Amino acid sequence: MSQYAHPETLVDTKWLSEHLNDPNVRIIEMDLSSESYDRGHIPGSVFCPAMKPFKPDLHFNFTRSAMKELLGDLGITNSTTVVAVHNSYIGTSGFVFWLLKVLGHDDVRILNGGRKKWSMDSYPVNQERSLITPTKYHIQSIDQNLRISLAELQKAIAKQDCILLDVRTPQEYCGEIFLINPPTENERAGHIPGAINLYYELAHNDDDSTFKSYAELKEIFEPKNITPEKLIVPYCAVGGRSAHTWFILKYLLGYPNVKNYDGSWNEWSRIADLSVEK
Repeated sequence: MSQYAHPETLVDTKWLSEHLNDPNVRIIEMDLSSESYDRGHIPGSVFCPAMKPFKPDLHFNFTRSAMKELLGDLGITNSTTVVAVHNSYIGTSGFVFWLLKVLGHDDVRILNGGRKKWSMDSYPVNQERSLITPTKYHIQSIDQNLRISLAELQKAIAKQDCILLDVRTPQEYCGEIFLINPPTENERAGHIPGAINLYYELAHNDDDSTFKSYAELKEIFEPKNITPEKLIVPYCAVGGRSAHTWFILKYLLGYPNVKNYDGSWNEWSRIADLSVEK
């Protein structure tokens, strides 16, 4: 992991096993449902529903009250070391990382390989839900520099130094799927004109779910013209998977100018006068 631009943002299973009882470490397992978590999870970890940070319209709820409640309910303080762990959906770990960085949290890390690697390395899991004492989290400010709004995106994509990166499946990119199902007659499927499609899970090794090496990641992104001197704007359906790619580009490859379009396809496709390609 030492070749990455910021290797300190990743922990391995051995490190985590040695910090299970550290009161300053909070392990967050995020997923769409708690089914997998309830079958067996890393001891001491806390489950966070993946849709908890969203409003009903699938836009992020970045109000201070909502975010303070979310982090407080997870037992996170401003000085907590948060370790994000993915399971069924690889992108949730990077999503948690990006979300906390937007909120200004200092120490956030990702378990390289997630729960799959944890189990492969024969570390224990249990079915007991962790007892959490709610905390009072103090949000200093929202870092808008890690995001890009629709208005900012429209200005940016008119420039040659901006790469719009669609990290969804090829089926979503081509318009066969809208969010998670085939589109209805009132839903516009496809992609933002000019966007490059590169599925986000390609950055992981299939066998153990760990991140590919620095050299392998460069081989994935650079042939697509996704290079450090450009503004890179990843997007997906609602901003979660693209947040994961944001982490990879910014913290593993060290790209200086990456902004997550968290409005993503959920926002773009619903505005009638914005163009759509298939």
